[in-house]
Amino acid sequence: MSLARVTSFAFSGIEAVPVEVQVQLSAGLPAFLVVGLADKAVGESRERVRAALSSLGLALPAKRVLVNLAAAGLAKKGSHYDLPIALALLTAMEVLPPEEMAGFAALGELSLDAALLPVPGVLPAALGAASRGLGLICPAVQGGEAAWATRGQVLAPDGLPALLNHFKGTQILGPPAPPLLVPEEGRFPCLSELKGQETAKRALEIAAAGGRNLLLVGPPGAGKFMLAARLPGLLPELSPREALELSMVHSVAGLLRDGRLLTRPPFREPHHSASQAALVGGGARGKPGEISLAHHGVLFLDEWPEFPRPALEALRQPMESGRAVIARANAHVTFPARFQLVAAMNPCRCGHLGEPGRECARAPRCGDDYAERISGPLLDRIDLAVEVQAVPPADLSRAPRGEPSDAVAARIRAARERQRSRYGADGPRHNAAAEGAVLEETLTLEPEARGLLEQAAERLGLSARGFARAQRVSRTVADLAASATVGRAHVAEALSYRRRTSRRA
Repeated sequence: MSLARVTSFAFSGIEAVPVEVQVQLSAGLPAFLVVGLADKAVGESRERVRAALSSLGLALPAKRVLVNLAAAGLAKKGSHYDLPIALALLTAMEVLPPEEMAGFAALGELSLDAALLPVPGVLPAALGAASRGLGLICPAVQGGEAAWATRGQVLAPDGLPALLNHFKGTQILGPPAPPLLVPEEGRFPCLSELKGQETAKRALEIAAAGGRNLLLVGPPGAGKFMLAARLPGLLPELSPREALELSMVHSVAGLLRDGRLLTRPPFREPHHSASQAALVGGGARGKPGEISLAHHGVLFLDEWPEFPRPALEALRQPMESGRAVIARANAHVTFPARFQLVAAMNPCRCGHLGEPGRECARAPRCGDDYAERISGPLLDRIDLAVEVQAVPPADLSRAPRGEPSDAVAARIRAARERQRSRYGADGPRHNAAAEGAVLEETLTLEPEARGLLEQAAERLGLSARGFARAQRVSRTVADLAASATVGRAHVAEALSYRRRTSRRA
């Protein structure tokens, strides 16, 4: 009886949890069994492994082959266990040296001709292997992704033959190099292309400078999407830590291409038919949702009231905590979800409320009914709300081009630098993340500004959350003005964007 072990990983959120793949060959009727709380994809790996070995001219021994994925109580999902099962089996068959395999973790899907196919999660797996002093074996197309994360040896063969030849010494697999970080230029449209809408542009600048949530309300064709699409181009590049966090989420989702880390804030725009699992995450395999794929970036929800209400209400907790906690009967999974929400909606279902001759017969009641699709608690989490009015065609043809995105982005970078120096390297990354004592210590309201804020909070019926958010927006307006203190004018501008939430939720 022989026993071989190879390390692989399961994924809980973006955390790589070690799994020991154990293969035992023992006397008995020929069989190939996989145990250890494996899903259907893992169970089917025995057929892929059998076919891959057959393509190499190797046959399974006429023995009982038992594959155990330990720890047995941890759910194992996905096709990435193909490679570690095959390697452990080859080690048990004495084709591979056990002392060599003890220094590596492995993941990858096998095709029937023994080629290695890409799988999700290589980046967090590489980090998990590095933390345990192991090298990593992964598909060739993902070698660059693994090279970002591990200080150990990375082997990235295109198939089992190349890997076997490497361990036999007849072929040497060189270490893959991480891809160059090439700045993404021209990805987002320029703000100068948008004519008019000066108030909305100013709100967009404040939202970008402080990481604020933004609501755009206006008729169809007024430019709501054009405004939202230009927000990512105003945001500064991600820090190395932020880029790694975001890239790990996309790696687990299988969306990281060519092994390149994401250095720009993402822009996600799901359709309004998206389900709660698609937005927040979950499903049979606990995949990250749109709010996690928009981590450190922008989540744009067009036609906001048309989204299913349970899906919208599920956004409330992640908008406060910056985490998406997916609770299931057999597991709890947490994904990072520090996103910036930009929502857009029409003033009513037909979109022409307030336009003489175009509004429907139910106006203005239709507008109230449409707005009530958004609950008060969710609307309370919106920091800036702007009415986007349609620009007349004559103004569109005659108006000069506006301020370019580069000029606005420079002011935003300067405001972000002030926030970073105020909060310190280990503090909040921007005003939106400042809470509690940190906010109180750094707000520095002038007496007149404090009086105006308290008076407006009472008249507008602001909740404690709404009051704190108005403070943060005021602080952001002051940062854009390079002011060390928050003055009355800064508070007045912040309050002008605050939407009343005292209606029925």
